[in-house]
Amino acid sequence: MNSQAFSQGLITFGLAFVPALFGIICHEVAHGWAAYKQGDPTAKVLGRLTLNPIRHLDPMGTLMFVLTAMLPAGFVIGWAKPVPVQPRYFKRPREGMMLVSLAGPLANFGVAILCALVYRLADPLAGTSLPFLLIRESAEFGIWINCTLAWFNLMPIPPMDGSHILSGFLPADMARSYESIGRYGMIIIIALLATGVFWKVLRPLVHSSVGLIGAVFGLPM
Repeated sequence: MNSQAFSQGLITFGLAFVPALFGIICHEVAHGWAAYKQGDPTAKVLGRLTLNPIRHLDPMGTLMFVLTAMLPAGFVIGWAKPVPVQPRYFKRPREGMMLVSLAGPLANFGVAILCALVYRLADPLAGTSLPFLLIRESAEFGIWINCTLAWFNLMPIPPMDGSHILSGFLPADMARSYESIGRYGMIIIIALLATGVFWKVLRPLVHSSVGLIGAVFGLPM
């Protein structure tokens, strides 16, 4: 990596860090909150219903975020420690897990909308004030990152959130067989990323959601 690319990577990392970290934490808190509202106290007992990043950081997920932010890969991704969920507390475990799984991506879409609002408020002052310019640029990264996180997690590849949602619609025996693929899930995801198949599916979804949010808030996305 040459010095110019490294400098650009540092800038990207600096602008993306706060909205990405906030989105990743909100994603996990949303899982825990949805479980807690259905009677599962696990996340609350473990202190995971908090926005304190120390409670949520995962070393590998943090490293992945740093690497993708610093490298000219065209996307930024990372993750936090999964919030433990105990479906046995739910009155209807399968439906409960669907709601818990959906809560995380919905939280990311919510953070993307919040970033769009920040962008809208900072934009009029961005041309004359460096701090507001940086806030606007960081908010734009936040929109893209959180839409990417939402759709990434909605992919129906066990153990991603999307797989738990899809599993809830399947007959019990079929659902168990489907979820057993989760032991190979990371290998499947890496293979799909390496071949570019994953991003061929993900990119149109991300662009569409970013475009919709931009249209709603009148942003040049």
